[in-house]
Amino acid sequence: MNLKRSLLSFGFVFALAAADKPPLTDDALNDKIKIKLAGDSDVKGGALGIDVKAGVVTLTGKVETEKQKNKAEKLTRKIGGVKSVDNRIQVSPR
Repeated sequence: MNLKRSLLSFGFVFALAAADKPPLTDDALNDKIKIKLAGDSDVKGGALGIDVKAGVVTLTGKVETEKQKNKAEKLTRKIGGVKSVDNRIQVSPR
Protein backbone atom coordinates (compact mmCIF):
# COMPACT_ATOMS: atom_id res chain seq x y z
CA MET A 1 0.00 0.00 0.00
CA ASN A 2 2.84 2.41 0.81
CA LEU A 3 4.46 1.72 -2.56
CA LYS A 4 1.19 2.51 -4.33
CA ARG A 5 0.81 5.75 -2.39
CA SER A 6 4.43 6.71 -3.11
CA LEU A 7 3.99 6.10 -6.83
CA LEU A 8 0.81 8.16 -6.90
CA SER A 9 2.53 11.00 -5.05
CA PHE A 10 5.48 10.89 -7.43
CA GLY A 11 3.15 10.96 -10.45
CA PHE A 12 1.26 13.94 -9.04
CA VAL A 13 4.45 15.91 -8.35
CA PHE A 14 5.81 15.07 -11.81
CA ALA A 15 2.56 16.23 -13.44
CA LEU A 16 2.69 19.51 -11.56
CA ALA A 17 6.30 20.11 -12.55
CA ALA A 18 5.51 19.46 -16.20
CA ALA A 19 2.47 21.75 -16.09
CA ASP A 20 4.57 24.66 -14.81
CA LYS A 21 6.92 24.48 -17.78
CA PRO A 22 6.59 27.65 -19.87
CA PRO A 23 5.68 27.22 -23.55
CA LEU A 24 8.51 27.30 -26.07
CA THR A 25 9.22 30.61 -27.77
CA ASP A 26 8.88 30.87 -31.53
CA ASP A 27 12.68 31.02 -31.83
CA ALA A 28 13.07 27.83 -29.78
CA LEU A 29 10.43 26.09 -31.91
CA ASN A 30 12.19 27.25 -35.06
CA ASP A 31 15.47 25.75 -33.81
CA LYS A 32 13.84 22.44 -32.86
CA ILE A 33 12.14 22.16 -36.25
CA LYS A 34 15.36 22.98 -38.16
CA ILE A 35 17.28 20.32 -36.24
CA LYS A 36 14.54 17.73 -36.74
CA LEU A 37 14.18 18.33 -40.47
CA ALA A 38 17.90 18.65 -41.20
CA GLY A 39 18.57 15.39 -39.37
CA ASP A 40 15.97 13.37 -41.25
CA SER A 41 17.40 11.18 -44.02
CA ASP A 42 14.28 11.49 -46.19
CA VAL A 43 13.59 15.21 -45.83
CA LYS A 44 17.17 16.50 -45.80
CA GLY A 45 15.63 19.77 -44.68
CA GLY A 46 18.67 21.98 -44.29
CA ALA A 47 17.58 24.19 -47.19
CA LEU A 48 13.93 24.54 -46.16
CA GLY A 49 12.59 27.83 -44.88
CA ILE A 50 10.87 27.81 -41.50
CA ASP A 51 8.87 30.69 -40.09
CA VAL A 52 7.13 30.50 -36.71
CA LYS A 53 4.62 33.02 -35.39
CA ALA A 54 2.69 32.25 -32.19
CA GLY A 55 3.24 28.52 -32.71
CA VAL A 56 1.99 28.57 -36.31
CA VAL A 57 4.70 27.20 -38.61
CA THR A 58 5.10 28.03 -42.29
CA LEU A 59 7.37 25.73 -44.28
CA THR A 60 8.83 26.94 -47.59
CA GLY A 61 11.41 25.85 -50.11
CA LYS A 62 11.76 23.03 -52.62
CA VAL A 63 12.07 19.27 -52.34
CA GLU A 64 12.32 16.58 -54.99
CA THR A 65 9.35 14.40 -53.98
CA GLU A 66 5.87 14.62 -52.51
CA LYS A 67 7.03 12.15 -49.85
CA GLN A 68 9.66 14.63 -48.63
CA LYS A 69 7.10 17.43 -48.51
CA ASN A 70 4.61 15.35 -46.53
CA LYS A 71 7.22 14.02 -44.12
CA ALA A 72 8.51 17.53 -43.40
CA GLU A 73 5.00 18.54 -42.39
CA LYS A 74 4.45 15.38 -40.35
CA LEU A 75 7.72 15.80 -38.43
CA THR A 76 6.93 19.46 -37.77
CA ARG A 77 3.44 18.69 -36.43
CA LYS A 78 4.91 16.22 -33.91
CA ILE A 79 6.99 18.88 -32.17
CA GLY A 80 5.45 20.07 -28.93
CA GLY A 81 4.28 23.67 -29.07
CA VAL A 82 3.43 23.64 -32.79
CA LYS A 83 -0.19 24.73 -33.16
CA SER A 84 -0.54 24.32 -36.92
CA VAL A 85 1.54 23.96 -40.08
CA ASP A 86 1.15 25.84 -43.37
CA ASN A 87 3.08 23.66 -45.82
CA ARG A 88 4.12 25.81 -48.77
CA ILE A 89 6.99 23.54 -49.82
CA GLN A 90 7.13 23.07 -53.60
CA VAL A 91 7.87 19.73 -55.22
CA SER A 92 10.41 20.19 -58.00
CA PRO A 93 11.88 16.95 -59.35
CA ARG A 94 15.39 17.21 -60.78
